[in-house]
Amino acid sequence: MQKKPIALVTGANQGIGLQIAKDLAKQGFTVLVGSRKLANGEAAARSIDGDAHAIQLDVTNRASIEAAAKRVRHEFGRLDVLVNNAGIAHASPPGRSLADTVKAGRASVASLDEVRAVFETNVFGVIAVTQAMLPLLRAAAAARIVNVSSGRASLTLASDPSEQRRREMFGVTYSASKVALNAVTVAFALDLESTGIKVNAAAPGFTVTAMNNFEGRLTIEEAAREPVRLALLGPDGPTGTFSDENGPIPW
Repeated sequence: MQKKPIALVTGANQGIGLQIAKDLAKQGFTVLVGSRKLANGEAAARSIDGDAHAIQLDVTNRASIEAAAKRVRHEFGRLDVLVNNAGIAHASPPGRSLADTVKAGRASVASLDEVRAVFETNVFGVIAVTQAMLPLLRAAAAARIVNVSSGRASLTLASDPSEQRRREMFGVTYSASKVALNAVTVAFALDLESTGIKVNAAAPGFTVTAMNNFEGRLTIEEAAREPVRLALLGPDGPTGTFSDENGPIPW
């Protein structure tokens, strides 16, 4: 069994996921670059300065998840960090504007097919991947699970009349899926508390990525900071939290 810590980042072939993988590689991790298309993952792994390997992983496909877990078990024997980064904002082809995505997510008009598709990746995919990787995480001395959430998942802020922008953007598709992801985070944190495995949710911020048609304002380097910090938590670090680089976010 290798001595270097091992991290798996889902959806790591581009954007924030790729930057998280790069940052963890700089911290001395062997990084597994999860990607739905293996070729895209291989290209991303080559761009990482460090020990990086592509792994085919579609978080909505049970066979893909099981194959990925089997490969990690066979080649590495354990997993020290799991970053559930893979996520989608909508089910339309790339290029849909952020404004159109927000409109499509309004409770009165949202397509149930789109809601189901987003939840399949953002919520059910996280549960499926985490469950499949748990035996490998339990084999590590002090494993960490980081779920990449969103500031749009805060029910407290969305309910605050002074947070007009957040209220305008809150809907039943992306925002609600990240609320559900936060609940999943707390559930795993409670379930695994006695094991020493810490489970936390990170909000990367409004970042320039394909997810929002590159309409964000933060760089991917800035967005990766909080997920990476949570991945590197020491024994005294928290579990079951929701935060960005400025600190805790209200639920």
